Amino acid sequence: MSDLSAYFSGQKLYGDDFAPAEIRAWFDDEREGYANLGAGVLDETQYEYNALNVFHGFRHLPQGRRFNDVLGFGSCFGGEFAPIAERLGHLTIVDPSDAFVRASVFGVPCDYVKPVESGTLPFDDASFDLLTCFGVLHHIPNASHVISELVRCLRPGGYALIREPVVSMGDWREPRAGLTKRERGLPVHYFRDALEANGLKVQRLGWCVFPPLPQVGDRLKVRAFNLPWVTWLDAGICTLLAPNLRYHATRTWHKFRPNSAYFVLRK
Repeated sequence: MSDLSAYFSGQKLYGDDFAPAEIRAWFDDEREGYANLGAGVLDETQYEYNALNVFHGFRHLPQGRRFNDVLGFGSCFGGEFAPIAERLGHLTIVDPSDAFVRASVFGVPCDYVKPVESGTLPFDDASFDLLTCFGVLHHIPNASHVISELVRCLRPGGYALIREPVVSMGDWREPRAGLTKRERGLPVHYFRDALEANGLKVQRLGWCVFPPLPQVGDRLKVRAFNLPWVTWLDAGICTLLAPNLRYHATRTWHKFRPNSAYFVLRK
């Protein structure tokens, strides 16, 4: 395999410069990846990040504003919309799996659209006034093109909430327990540059997901990031450890860092 040092260092995003045939192979590997990890048997009431999304995302939207046209990119069964469902008019969810399709989510009418391997979205410019993208882009090879498509579909003045891992998630050349075959995080400098280059203004950047906390939650059989106090604790720890953030850990102490970045953005 060719030298991947530039990718493991975070200087480049692995997969973002793939040729069409390579993108197609990646797309096929990831199509049912999340569903096959067990998510396909869940429903919207079993979503695991409601408190985290409220703390880092939803509470920073304009108070009382209604969002008539909302895009959930990779939103699966739509569980992420529970905290603001009463403020939504219509949902469109882009997801490759048939396991999640339903006609409504928390009473909000919902259409499901399958993505295509190129990443180009089948929507007119300025179609949505809110979009969410939580833990999806790191499953996609040509992430920069997909980001440009998401921004294209967002209306001027619209909001985007995006949360992604900003660490390598280990060596993606080898099988990793609990992860799909292809996923890898997005280096934070690449991520922020790509968002701003496409016309999104960062309203807030929050650090989140200190790995030991959800691991303890799993052992206790609780959804850690559905608990506000865990989310607050996590945010404090991640903010303190953010200076230790590096893309690919090669020493144990490198792993004492936030796993993810949470952006509140406006077009």
